[in-house]
Amino acid sequence: MNKPASARPDPRQWGVYLVTDRGQTAGRPLLDVVGAALDGGVRAVQVRERDLPTRALLALAAALRRLTATAGAALLINDRVDVALACGADGVHLPADGMAVADARTLLGPAPLIGVSTHAPAEVAAAAAAGADFAVFGPIFDTPAKRAYGPPLGLDALAAARAAAPRLPLLAIGGLDQQRVAVARAGGADGVAVIRAVMGAADPRYAARELIAARSA
Repeated sequence: MNKPASARPDPRQWGVYLVTDRGQTAGRPLLDVVGAALDGGVRAVQVRERDLPTRALLALAAALRRLTATAGAALLINDRVDVALACGADGVHLPADGMAVADARTLLGPAPLIGVSTHAPAEVAAAAAAGADFAVFGPIFDTPAKRAYGPPLGLDALAAARAAAPRLPLLAIGGLDQQRVAVARAGGADGVAVIRAVMGAADPRYAARELIAARSA
């Protein structure tokens, strides 16, 4: 793996973890939207374009690696350890039903980050026990992108997830906007993961700044 943007990014410091979806950009080039979000202060991006074939996904990931490296931001690749290795990403993000954390660690080595998507407090505890570097938990509120995972879990479940793994960096996902960031933080999240709130915003730079400000308030 090529040298990542930083030796060991800290998910607790990200504030906003941007998950890409080129179907949410209202026709704008994905690189333009992500670049604007980075200008707005985003310091972690997950490439989640599951429909792309390997060659196209690698090309996109390499282009985003250049953008994030310039901004001093972390880049993680959803599910594809091979693509993460090939583009020099900072790590991978594993779906709840994806590769085991231990297997990903064997392939990646000790330095890259491994994040895990979780949908129950017990899954957060399992991710921590398996050696994950952070967990994304949700959906907290209703959002179209997460309806396949069932009804929103709510803030009580977020608090339970925090209690299940007190030391594991925990990011909330699902329906998070500027007004709800502080609520998620109060519920135990170290930060928030968003898709539509930035990718679909008329001004992604401004949207990112507002989310980060809300998280820091």
